Amino acid sequence: MDDLLSLLDEEFVDVRDSLVCLVVHNIEGPALRDLESQQCLAQIASCSYIRMIASIDHVNAPLLWDKKMVHKQFSWCWCHVPTFAPYKVEGVFFPLILASGTAAQNARTATIVLQSLTPNAQSVFKALAEFQLANEEEEGMPLSTLYTKCRERFLVSTQATLNAHLTEFRDHALVKTRRHSDGQECFYIPLSSEALQKLLSDLG
Repeated sequence: MDDLLSLLDEEFVDVRDSLVCLVVHNIEGPALRDLESQQCLAQIASCSYIRMIASIDHVNAPLLWDKKMVHKQFSWCWCHVPTFAPYKVEGVFFPLILASGTAAQNARTATIVLQSLTPNAQSVFKALAEFQLANEEEEGMPLSTLYTKCRERFLVSTQATLNAHLTEFRDHALVKTRRHSDGQECFYIPLSSEALQKLLSDLG
């Protein structure tokens, strides 16, 4: 990391007017919220040939930074430009590919998305995940079964509410559907059993 920062901060005579613009969406998101990540970003932003543009979602995001990071490294120029759009609108254009990484990576990716959803939505997802782990030979969880389970746990009161949660899951590619052999539409999570167990553990 130090070598990279030194390279980015060097004086290049032949590219004196060249800049690298780094765009960070949701700089205080769960994956970047730790001190080490923020310090790395601050160091990168302070390099001579780097210009950083970032968005924040939480009003208290600046609490992640000390005075040095704010005034000497990031040197932010603040612009208040809220979109007032729900998170699912932002995420629908960038579906997750949960089958591309290791079980731990996939679980972590799904956890980050689920943590941005409501507690009820998380609980509905857990109900589906628990069914899938307990019935690995099944093609998925029928909608009627999921609705009954969620009603029993007082997670939803109407089919429309459940459908709204499922639509949100599908927008983020957390849940997929397929036809059961008897013709019913079934829902399943495109994760291995190992990743699902890790995900449930992370969600608590």
